[in-house]
Amino acid sequence: MPSSLPQLPHNVLAPLQWQSATWEDYLAYRDRPTDQRMRLYFNGQALLVDMGSEGIDHASTSDLFLLLIYVWVNHHQPNLAVGSFGRCLLEKLGYRAASPDLVLYLGDSIPRREAGDLRRIDLNVWPVPDLVGEIADTSLASDLDEKKKLYADLQIPEYWVIDVQGNRVLAFRLQPEGVYCQLIQSVTLPGLSIHLLEQALERLGEEPNFAVANWFGQQIQ
Repeated sequence: MPSSLPQLPHNVLAPLQWQSATWEDYLAYRDRPTDQRMRLYFNGQALLVDMGSEGIDHASTSDLFLLLIYVWVNHHQPNLAVGSFGRCLLEKLGYRAASPDLVLYLGDSIPRREAGDLRRIDLNVWPVPDLVGEIADTSLASDLDEKKKLYADLQIPEYWVIDVQGNRVLAFRLQPEGVYCQLIQSVTLPGLSIHLLEQALERLGEEPNFAVANWFGQQIQ
């Protein structure tokens, strides 16, 4: 690491390792010029720097779930405005930041970037997303622990963890007391069965994601 960066623990870039850090440490990574793919998560005094390219399973699953959401909305709520911002940095200045695989805004409050604006979603300006999700290929423990707490602290209404290796979709709804409760049916996308999403995920092991999305569309007719 360049010497100008804060002296974080030597293994701060170890895969999926959260480290003690300050907001200034987070900013140093956020604003560091680099051509490497980097996703950042910060909550309170903990920082995760996720570097490296997506694997084939992660990428295929991420694209599949965007297709499934599109098919569902197009069939059930075709007039609903939907904005997708997967992996875009969400930032609550001074406190929290995250780069979820899935970021979904519904309705009238979809972020729009004007010339000169930051290239991230400022949660002091825009509301939080209606739904975020993480594709858990190698990150399941963190997605169900530190990231789950981070999204609850950000007051994200609905959070999905897509367990690639286990063919599971773990969906959670934020409760008034600030904790997540597991769902069997989405609230953000009313009527969408989590079990049906799991069936689609399982088929992805045998079929390309566009074929799975076509099957999914047939199931919801």
